[in-house]
Amino acid sequence: MTIDLPNPIFNGPMSSEKKRILVAMSGGVDSSVAAALLKEQGHELIGVTLHLWDASGEEQVGRCCAPEDREDARRSCDALGIPHYVIDERASFRREVVDPFLADYRAGKTPSPCVHCNRKVKLEMLYDLADELGCSHIATGHYARVVHEDSGPRLLRGRDLGKDQSYFLFGLEPRLLARMIFPLGELLKSETRTHGERLGVPNAQKPESQELCFIPDGDVAGFTKRQLGGGAGGLIVDEDGTQLGEHEEIAGFTIGKRRGLALGGGTSGPRYVLKIIPDTRTVVVGEGERLSSSTLRATDARFFRRAPREPFRAKVRIRYRHEPADALITPAEGGFEVKFDEPQRAITPGQAAVIYSGDEVSGGGFIV
Repeated sequence: MTIDLPNPIFNGPMSSEKKRILVAMSGGVDSSVAAALLKEQGHELIGVTLHLWDASGEEQVGRCCAPEDREDARRSCDALGIPHYVIDERASFRREVVDPFLADYRAGKTPSPCVHCNRKVKLEMLYDLADELGCSHIATGHYARVVHEDSGPRLLRGRDLGKDQSYFLFGLEPRLLARMIFPLGELLKSETRTHGERLGVPNAQKPESQELCFIPDGDVAGFTKRQLGGGAGGLIVDEDGTQLGEHEEIAGFTIGKRRGLALGGGTSGPRYVLKIIPDTRTVVVGEGERLSSSTLRATDARFFRRAPREPFRAKVRIRYRHEPADALITPAEGGFEVKFDEPQRAITPGQAAVIYSGDEVSGGGFIV
């Protein structure tokens, strides 16, 4: 039986002939089902797992990035009858993702490591490996859609807006996007698990991780202290500079944070992180209404089509769980400026600002 998807996995000018496809296998249900759907349609697959991080010793705070994940990927490939390879990319992951992540947090930013990983490690490396293995395309378990047209590829939000991962893919070069396939783009997460059961995927009901793959317990401050050592403590002050408390690690804070401040509500209500001053490791807190802003500036911009030269209107997403908001985007040297129609809460340096025209990703940059 062939699965009935709302849209074909291959579209646009692509033919219906069977292809050799490299499938990125993380060990999770999403990549396993993506592979199973392509296998069901008769394509020749090669499964590849990237060994990015060793979750062992004091870093063994969860299952993600553990040997069990690589074993789950192998089991899925065995069940599908496809070859499976593990590629050691720990050095590049440390260099391109983890080290900048640590530096950014100590500099008072809140980085987007998944954007950098897709852009500089995972998909770039798989692009080169696909050539070596004679694969025409690369498939992943991302919840996003790519439409292949004669004029070039178009990246769209996934049908499951609660799982949509197009935000993390804005930085891909068009040459790479042109070879990508996202078999889950038209599926809801619940449908993915249903197809996993139907197709006999051994990890169809495996729980998913909601945290960073290399910090599965979500304790950024603890991870940073273990990696870089102590010495990054400082003061917590209000907007007038009055000291309210002390902290042990600046990496434990991000704009908009409320939990963990241990300051009490006070007479003016709960306090939130409004600003982080890295030079003195000072955290400035205040009332929640002070978090709203209508403007931002982004650098290191990428666009799938020609970079715009004139102001234009679109929607902009300022973090993964943020609903894209209407704005005027004005090109600037090295990036762009955004003026939202309505103030947005907790615009945070280091996060990606991704531009959408309807469901289509136009491009994006990083908030400064």
